[in-house]
Amino acid sequence: MGEIRNFRSGNDEPPTHGPVPRRLAAIIVGDIASYSRLMQADEEGTHVRVKRIERDLIQPSIVEHHGSLVKTTGDGFIAIFDSPVEAVRCSIVIQQNLIGRNASLPKETRIEYRIGVNLGDVIVEPDDVYGDGVNIATRIEGIAEPGQVFISGAIYEQIKHKVVCGYESLGDRKVKNITDPVRVYKVLPDADAVGRTRGRRENALIFLLGITLSVMAAGVLWYLLAQTPGRVGEQAAVTTVSPATSPAAPPSPQPPPREAAPQTPQPSPSAASSSPSPAPAPIQSTSQSASQSPIPVREPEMVAIRGGSFAMGSNDDPTERPVHQVTVKPFSIGKYPVTVQEWNECAAAKACGFTAIGKDDAPVSNVSWTDAQQYAAYLAQATKKTYRLPSEAEWEYAARGGTQTKYWWGDKLQPGMAGCKDCGDLAAEQPAKVGSFRPNPFGLHDMGGGVDQWVEDCWHKTYQGAPGDGSAWSSGDCSAHVLRSGSWKNDSRYVRPSNRDGYDTNVRYPTHGFRVALSP
Repeated sequence: MGEIRNFRSGNDEPPTHGPVPRRLAAIIVGDIASYSRLMQADEEGTHVRVKRIERDLIQPSIVEHHGSLVKTTGDGFIAIFDSPVEAVRCSIVIQQNLIGRNASLPKETRIEYRIGVNLGDVIVEPDDVYGDGVNIATRIEGIAEPGQVFISGAIYEQIKHKVVCGYESLGDRKVKNITDPVRVYKVLPDADAVGRTRGRRENALIFLLGITLSVMAAGVLWYLLAQTPGRVGEQAAVTTVSPATSPAAPPSPQPPPREAAPQTPQPSPSAASSSPSPAPAPIQSTSQSASQSPIPVREPEMVAIRGGSFAMGSNDDPTERPVHQVTVKPFSIGKYPVTVQEWNECAAAKACGFTAIGKDDAPVSNVSWTDAQQYAAYLAQATKKTYRLPSEAEWEYAARGGTQTKYWWGDKLQPGMAGCKDCGDLAAEQPAKVGSFRPNPFGLHDMGGGVDQWVEDCWHKTYQGAPGDGSAWSSGDCSAHVLRSGSWKNDSRYVRPSNRDGYDTNVRYPTHGFRVALSP
């Protein structure tokens, strides 16, 4: 994309009169890498695919994150946001969704976006927005790598402690037509990116420490070798002579000096057998104990649910229709969403794909449906039990707790019942620890609010044709799966037991978590 000095605002508001307003905004500029090559290879096909991505991914993601789509071009888009946090989250969602969409395609046919994000002052006119804030975002996008999000230092300062991701500083960059250099960061969206970045820093420190110690050791050796032979021999005599035989020693025998131990060569077998050495035994014992008695797997606390029938769905939203009768068999479900501690035990066993960050008793988040399946498979293999994700029908049956009201506690919102944006609790950047709110009649916590929760079912836009036996709906297009519960970032509409949503199967998002189920 060339330099952009102004563009249409993309809204339908009537013209206004008076001074031209300025505003501080977070600007996203996205551009398709190798667009000319893709168009040359398949002009019509590429155009159709790009329009589908704009319609199904880019525009909904911008709206979901409270932004405004300003303009789409043949090979990119521009959007503005009031919140830098939402702008970066939107960028991450777009890129991670595209990874899932491109997974099965040959590399040369993939549509990959470069995204640049900047915070700057822009001029807003009735049908145009322009300014250096846009130009900087465009320049940052121009140096971004395909599939990556690059942000300016101004954005970084606003989001560095607020978005679940890591950052790699790329230093100051001189960009065209911008007087001052721009500090640029690469966003690392995976939950374990921070750990990887920290690990690289720690490895570098260890390397530097090793060099320092080597230099110090070489200096000591040079000093010793530089002494005269007589002086070296004299020093050796001082370290080996017994104080009892020294002319200056007192008549009573004294123990050898403490300095002698590090300078003494490795002991002979006879010396080793005659003197106690307590250290090796505990080490060997610990090793044997660890190999013979591995640490048991921490199983989530489960609640047994009796089977029964209920009316699934509601008329509050088209995706929740038609309301239909479902019969659920007995099963067990997690009392809480899976926690960071429980997830990280799976990660430590190399069975889950990343190490989660956060407090041990917080619900794990930023997991994809595929990640959740890894954890369920880990539990099933380690315990020889039938752990799995609950079906959508099982989840709603459990969330209702035997009720048919709008919420499990009644038809009106009440404070202190769930963790959501307008549920009465203080706004937070992270979900509350599991069990912070009252349980429903089945004794289950956080079945609404907290984190969005993956279930087994593939996503369908309505319940038309859904199974009535409580089993998972696994037919159809399974590139997306169902999420229930809503999160601490959503409003109270999402807390309803009937609320449902869908999301790409292989894509992580900061508010997505899960709980497990268990067949009898």
